[in-house]
Amino acid sequence: MWREQILDVMAEAELAGPATGEALAEVERVLEQPLPAALSSLLRECNGVRGPYGTDVVWSAERIAKENTSFRASADFATLYMPFEPLMFFGDNSGGDQFAFVRVPLRDDVFVWDHETDGRAMVANGLDDYLRRALEDSGDWWRD
Repeated sequence: MWREQILDVMAEAELAGPATGEALAEVERVLEQPLPAALSSLLRECNGVRGPYGTDVVWSAERIAKENTSFRASADFATLYMPFEPLMFFGDNSGGDQFAFVRVPLRDDVFVWDHETDGRAMVANGLDDYLRRALEDSGDWWRD
């Protein structure tokens, strides 16, 4: 389902092979949060999606675990930014801003974290809306 949906929007999108069940379980274990159902489903089909200009629209399960753990553990980030524990980052714009699901409280909407202002704003009504917008538009589509 996800592969077809992605390729319908952007035929030249780069899709990785499926994530293993172990990789998905590891994300939930290290972050102590459940993966959103839609993200888990997508990762089971393609463990990462690259969009326009090689943008990592959806990271691999391994990168989701690594990036979120790194952000949460950084002493420097703790003094500069609001807490990251409520968020689960899963993609970026190649310019520093990152896309996330809110996990506390659980939400299916996609938010952007602005790395310059620490702003957090809803930008898509779920993963399918996010994928369509991120793959169709180039530039700072979430600022519209």
